[in-house]
This record gives sequence, structure tokens and C-alpha cells, in this order.
Amino acid sequence: MNDVKNLPKQRVAILGSTGSIGVSTLDVIARHPDRFEVFALSAATQTQLMLEQCVRFKPVFAVMVSEPHGRALERQCRELHLTTRVLWGASALAMIASHELVDAVMAAIVGAAGLASCLAAAQAGKRLLLANKEALVVGGAYFMQAVAKGGAKLLPIDSEHSAIFQSLPDDAAVWSSQIDKIILTASGGPFRQREPQTLRDVTPDQACAHPNWVMGRKISVDSATMMNKALEVIEARFLFGVNPEQIEVVIHPQSVIHSMVQYKDNSVLAQLGTPDMKVPIAYGLCWPDRMVSGAGALDFRAMADLTFESLDSNGHEQRFPGLQLAWAVLRAPSGSTAVLNAANEVAVAAFLDGQIRFDQIHGVNLETLESVVPASPQSLEDLLALDAESRAAAQQVVRRVGNQ
Repeated sequence: MNDVKNLPKQRVAILGSTGSIGVSTLDVIARHPDRFEVFALSAATQTQLMLEQCVRFKPVFAVMVSEPHGRALERQCRELHLTTRVLWGASALAMIASHELVDAVMAAIVGAAGLASCLAAAQAGKRLLLANKEALVVGGAYFMQAVAKGGAKLLPIDSEHSAIFQSLPDDAAVWSSQIDKIILTASGGPFRQREPQTLRDVTPDQACAHPNWVMGRKISVDSATMMNKALEVIEARFLFGVNPEQIEVVIHPQSVIHSMVQYKDNSVLAQLGTPDMKVPIAYGLCWPDRMVSGAGALDFRAMADLTFESLDSNGHEQRFPGLQLAWAVLRAPSGSTAVLNAANEVAVAAFLDGQIRFDQIHGVNLETLESVVPASPQSLEDLLALDAESRAAAQQVVRRVGNQ
């Protein structure tokens, strides 16, 4: 392991610093002040928490999405005589993601909103810690081309994809010749044992009550529908260059084994740990070394049995119909993954706002996929246009089914 005393500090930009991943990233960084310093932070609307982060970590830049929130934060920073420069808007977000003084970018903005800044970091050749799976789901091959062309180092932060990355050979060139399949584990969320016909009565609070993980509301709903796993299947296909048929999902309620790689000799390598995002965050920041994350250690003596369930058993196909859409869109024309992501973001927001029922989320996704025929995206502008078209189509479905 390298002698950290002889290494310069890594300057880190955290996109989405007030969300759960951003907060955990700052917690990890705070444990290693000799290795990291916060160069820039960004947030959407939480100005008070952003102000507290600015006071503690003293970033050079703080970026808010909108001008009103930016001006509010700017005024508060000025009153406290902070030297942090406050900016706002998409161009400011892209600027901090690609800034010449930034070494690593934690991409933790939820949804397609994080695509442009992720691309900016990739094109600038940054160490890109990707917690925003939607950026890759939307960007697909175009995003991976930007990573390769910019010379960026892409490190997955999702616990499942980090587990896969940790279980693969160091040389990416030999992955395809050695891998038989990738096995993503899923907890099954809060409704793993609930009767499928009762899901129409699920409330947002119930859907957000994950049994193992502490997450934001959007991703918590995705976990409850298993759409998060559908997005992770898509992400794994592009991240690791495997065929869709080489990706399998099994339900593992304990969330101890975070994912596995089965090799052609039928040996299986897995990564285990407590369900704490600080583990993959610390690994991404420190790679190829390891460092203290702040997460608790597994106690194998006190651990309950590790169990697994097939997706075609116990009514899971009826309980989680959206999962199969992952393989469907990967077989469909390029851009279909972006349509699915946009539809799901609209559907989840509509459910959380009380416009549709929980069991109608899948229908919104399916109908949107059927109504939007994507052309192969060749640029960021193409992707954003397809995202906007898909959202408009999904909103139409929401307005119609919301009255039923």
C-alpha cells in the first residue's frame, strides 16, 4: 500500500452533497483529512444543510441548481464571512465537475439530471465515482465512449457494482474471456413477502421504509418495485461489457453478499459487508488501496443464515414485473434504456405526489416504452431531447391512469 504521507491530497467535487451518498462521502473524507480535501459541493434545494457543509469543509465552490437557492446560500455565506464562491445552474455544475484542480468527482445527483455533469467529468478525464446509475442508463454506449475518449477512471459506487468490480480481475481486457455471468443480489425491499394483489394499497411512507438500507425516497421506491435492480442490470451491461444474458438477479434478503461474479470454471467470487454505503465510497476514493470507511464490521458469529430466492418463485414475477423490462430495453433499439429511465422517474414522482397508485408505476413505464420510438442518440443534446420526449409521454399516461 502506498505511503499516504508522501501523496498529495486528492481534491474532491461532490455532486449532490446533501443527499445520502453525499453526506456519507463527506463522512468518509472527514476521517482522512491527510488524504482528501473538499474542492466543490453541489445541491438542489437544501440550502441550510449546504451552508453547514460549507462551514465545516470550506469548499472553493458551492453550486445550487436554481438561482433563488443559489442567491439565498450566497447571502448566508457572506453573512458568515465564508470564502466559498457560490454559483448556480447547469453550466456551473459542469464547471466544477471538469475543473482542472479537481482530482475526483463523486456523482451522486439522483436521476437523469446528473447526466450532463457526469459527462463533463468523464470528458475531462477525472476519477469518476459513479453513484448516479441513471446517468449511465440514459447515456449508455455514448457515456462509455466519453469515458474512454477522455481517459477517465470510472469507479462504480452502487454497492452491487462496486462488489462486482472488486470481484473482477485487475485487467479489464481479460474480463470477457474469464466471466461466465454476473449475479446481482437484491434484498427484495419492503414488500418481498407481501401479496401482489395488495400492492395497490401501498403508501409512499410504506414504500420508502427499506428493511436494510437508508436511502432517498426515489431510490427507496425503486427498491420497493425492483426497478432499481432493472436499472442496475442495464448499468452492469455497459460498465462491464457483458451480454444481457450474462446478468442474473437473485433475491438475498440479508443484504450481506452485495453481488457475485461466476467464472467459466464455475468458481464464484463475492464481496460481503454490512449494508453501509461508506464501504463502496471509501473503496472508490482510495482505489486501488483500501482505508477505514467508518462502516461496521460483519460479525460472522452473530450472523443469521444467508438465504437466496429465485425471481420465478414465491410470486416475485407478479410482485416485481418491472424487473424484466431491463432485458427488454437492452434488446430494443439504442435509446430505449433512456426512455425507461425517464418514464420511471415520472412515475415514481407521481406516486410520491399521490397522483397514481404504487401498482400503476409499472403500467406507466410499459406504456411509455410502447409510445416512444427512440432514434439512436449521438450526442448529449440527442439524449436530453429523448429524455424530454419520454417524460412528456409518461406525463400523459400519468394524467390518464391517475383518474382510474
